[in-house]
Amino acid sequence: MAGAKRRKKSAMWRKIHALRCEDIKLWCVRRLPILKWAPSYNLKENLIPDTVSGMMLAIQQVPQGLAFAVLSSVHPVFGLYGSLFPVIIYAVFGMGRHVATGTFALTSLISANAVERLVSSASNNFTTSNNSGVLGLSEFEMQRIGVAAAVSFLGGIIQVAMFVLHLGSATFLLTEPVISAMTTGAATHVVTSQVKYLLGMKMPYISGPLGFFYIYAYIFENIKSVQLEALLLSLVSLVVLVLVKELNEKFKRKIKVVLPIDFILIIATSIGCYCADLEYTYGLEVVGHIPEGIPAPKAPFLNILSEVVTEAFGVALVGYVASLALAQGSAKQFKYSVDDNQELLAHGLSNVIPSFFFCIPSAAAMGRTALLYSTGAKTQCVLASIIVVGLKGMLMQFRDLKKYWNVDKIDWSIWVSTYVFTVCFAANVGLLYGVVCTIVIVIFRFQRAKTLSLKNMKEVECKFKTEADCESLQQVKIVSVNNPLVFLNAKKFHHDLIRIIQKDGASTQPHDDLNKCEQNTLLNPVSNGNCLGELSLQPCPNERCALILDCSGLTFFDYTGVSVLLQIYMDFKNRSIDVLLAHCKASLVKAMQYSGNLGSENPIFFESVSSAIGAIHLNRNFSKLNDHSEV
Repeated sequence: MAGAKRRKKSAMWRKIHALRCEDIKLWCVRRLPILKWAPSYNLKENLIPDTVSGMMLAIQQVPQGLAFAVLSSVHPVFGLYGSLFPVIIYAVFGMGRHVATGTFALTSLISANAVERLVSSASNNFTTSNNSGVLGLSEFEMQRIGVAAAVSFLGGIIQVAMFVLHLGSATFLLTEPVISAMTTGAATHVVTSQVKYLLGMKMPYISGPLGFFYIYAYIFENIKSVQLEALLLSLVSLVVLVLVKELNEKFKRKIKVVLPIDFILIIATSIGCYCADLEYTYGLEVVGHIPEGIPAPKAPFLNILSEVVTEAFGVALVGYVASLALAQGSAKQFKYSVDDNQELLAHGLSNVIPSFFFCIPSAAAMGRTALLYSTGAKTQCVLASIIVVGLKGMLMQFRDLKKYWNVDKIDWSIWVSTYVFTVCFAANVGLLYGVVCTIVIVIFRFQRAKTLSLKNMKEVECKFKTEADCESLQQVKIVSVNNPLVFLNAKKFHHDLIRIIQKDGASTQPHDDLNKCEQNTLLNPVSNGNCLGELSLQPCPNERCALILDCSGLTFFDYTGVSVLLQIYMDFKNRSIDVLLAHCKASLVKAMQYSGNLGSENPIFFESVSSAIGAIHLNRNFSKLNDHSEV
């Protein structure tokens, strides 16, 4: 008896141990995505293309690392470090397969506020002879990077804390108009900060509320101090950069190797600066010598963390929002999933760990530097031109205004007001304003909805019906949306709609009457933090399936809601499932036609559900007739 009990107890402990090992393994795979994709990496097919692409990208992005370091008010070499170490950390913890982290214009500009406030050039008590012994740089330069590294460290700690609190699930509050307006406003700030370099002017560092206007006021007051040589070089650099980048974009399908114009321009201007001695002949400001090697790790200035809290929060929020938007966009395009909360951990560690290696704050951006490089003298105005042209994509978001105006004028007003707040104050202030403004407007619109009460703000009713009366229409599904479709519930609506259809497809039961077969499902509006790319619908084996969305109860919508409807339409179309919309308001029809390419093969908007069913029946009979004719 005693032996049996011991054996039973031993077996139980083995099961517990096996469960613990399995749980640990699952946790590691979940928190270290590299363990999932690295074992399945196809060396034969992907190694050579990835290597060539990485080398070209590294060469092209070295100048941007230098430029963003200057933007962050630290020595350019630290931009090269910031282009290397965060990339390695994100590759281990990040889920965005087509994004890389590193130096970023918006986070560099935010950290510059702390650097200039705590180690100002005007109050520089150090001289170039005060060598710190690190990389041959002065004590003044090391003080500056110490402040920037402290901002990076604390910003990363904030992001990791947000990960622990699972705040990634709250990203549904960050609507596309708010993110677009915030990044465009921040890009405007960055361009404004580079005007002094483009004009070759000497001016004090200006920041704070309405600093945008004070900078231009100072420029116009001192317009006579503009260096014509610097202005000419800046204009030539801008024209060359824009022209070559446009040609690269136009012919990218025909040419496999993209011309690294940023790197070529840096080399050309460096040679010209050296040969013509532009620094002493015309007084142009140059970057100077870039030291070689990587220094030993050192802790950032932890004693000043309380003084950089504002900038750290700005880096944590703005960097994460911009990075997440990029990761979600690539995930949607290439059909894979991104966990919003895991991205907080990845970017948090990409800021904390590199801060010990003299790195400035980082965030995700397409094509960040992945190579440490050492070079000679470079002109400041050329680096400023590279920053301005690199922000072209963000500045071109002004074109979204027309789209928002045609889809939802309230989203348009949110975009404009968020942009104004960002320009007048700061990126984090504009972001906070945009989120609060969006929540207030949605609550107000929910209150005014005729078919809603306040208790329904956190749920969407979705009635699911199956047409089984006619043999030819057995694959028709009817979904009635009876509440507004906005950013609060759009993602979850998409998720649960696919789940319902998948579940119904697995167990379809016959019904006697269309009006009697209703299955109600309450949709929780809180996002689950995951992309929907892994959800799949199997194509219909015999007849073409159809989904009818009854939009009679869809009282109002926003841009996010329209985007989700379009995504549903395209996803189902790719799986040979027709999507038809009935009882649509004219505003919804106009918004969907303007926002997406719906095609003109067959109509998708109908006055009623019965007319939509009739169109499906007619199309199927016509298809059968064509099949008989071919036979």
